[in-house]
Amino acid sequence: MRKLLFILFLATAALTACKKYQGNVTGIHPVKYQVIASYASEDLGKLLPKAKIEVTFKSAKNGLIQKYITKSDGIVSLDSISPGVYDISASIKIPSTDYTALTGEKVDKEVVFNASEKSKTITVEDNQQIELKLISGSTGPWVIKQIYYAGSNTTTGASFRDQFIEIYNNTDSVLYADSLYIAEALGVQNFTSTNIYRQNNSQYDWSKSQGMPTGIDANNGYIYTRALLMIPGTGKQYPIKPGESIVLAQTAINHKAPFTGSDGKTVTVRDPSLTIDLSGADFEAYYAPFLAKPLASDIDNPSVPNVDVLSYSGTDLIFDNPGRMGYVIFKNTGIIDIKKLPQYPYPTIAPPTSNTDKYYQIPIDLIIDGVEVQPSSAASRVPKKLGATLDALYTYAPNGAYSSQSVIRKTESIVNGRRILKDTNNSAEDFDFLPLAAPRAFK
Repeated sequence: MRKLLFILFLATAALTACKKYQGNVTGIHPVKYQVIASYASEDLGKLLPKAKIEVTFKSAKNGLIQKYITKSDGIVSLDSISPGVYDISASIKIPSTDYTALTGEKVDKEVVFNASEKSKTITVEDNQQIELKLISGSTGPWVIKQIYYAGSNTTTGASFRDQFIEIYNNTDSVLYADSLYIAEALGVQNFTSTNIYRQNNSQYDWSKSQGMPTGIDANNGYIYTRALLMIPGTGKQYPIKPGESIVLAQTAINHKAPFTGSDGKTVTVRDPSLTIDLSGADFEAYYAPFLAKPLASDIDNPSVPNVDVLSYSGTDLIFDNPGRMGYVIFKNTGIIDIKKLPQYPYPTIAPPTSNTDKYYQIPIDLIIDGVEVQPSSAASRVPKKLGATLDALYTYAPNGAYSSQSVIRKTESIVNGRRILKDTNNSAEDFDFLPLAAPRAFK
């Protein structure tokens, strides 16, 4: 009898050991898991493929890497994955010809979209999922929040004098504005010039610029700046709290009120409602020390710090009113001396002279954020200056030059009273406009 009972016990144990997992039970066992990949930009998501996105799981325990490919709906469904902690990422490379055909935007280099979530815990529960939002390029702690390039009415407003740019701390930590660079990105202003070398997208072919070294990707690896400015400071002199911003004014005065120019003449706007008060700006651009004949309206507000000027164009920080520029912000990594970066002339067919202007070449790896603006009229738009890794499309003030309108980044969410601004690297989706520019406003 004891022998028979022993045999029955072994048989029962064997059956229990061979039993397959059926549903949610306690203990460690493989589970079902789903990854849903999509594009952060809804506009691009309607145009770009969701199939063949590569999804990677990297185990934090042993470094094991597992790769999968999405179906046409952007989904990877796993029937069995061990619970644990993983770095989960998604990536797709879209050839330049495909990207141009799908979006209508000409690019000369494949466009890469990525998304990731670090240290994601997969528990023993079945049917978990994660959503990954693909972005071309990377997002940074600082974002360009508002650009007031249009200016106000030339007769009844302040014309170009009241322009400004606003930069926002989009994190939950204090950031320091010290040594933050703000730059205008250069590019072709029309489709008709015949005295320059162009790429297939009609933009400057900087590889043909005099003195440009071979062996670098001069067109896709860098941007070239017109104005290049830097926030001064000792390193921690200008702390910016989460959800707060800095305003850089062309001239930090109240443009609604009369003021006396450097020429001694009083300037008064006819309709103060068309312009704004910039006396509370954090910084201003003051070009007079560099000019033999300064602009009369470029007066120095002694209570507002001046930015350091590495390069400039014209007689003041005058943004292009129709909106044909790109704007970028970046910080030095500590390895590169920005002032010693190379400078190159326009890639003109005729050789440049010794007096030809040259422009700083900035590696795009340094750039934290970039925004491209374009004219409001489709017929007036010019070749894109910023590649898709910086800004997939562009934004614009609907009423165009001298309209008092600014472009402003949208609020994506509010967490504990702090606004998180939308940043998909597609200004067409990330930005809206204000009928009247307003420093530190939100949309």
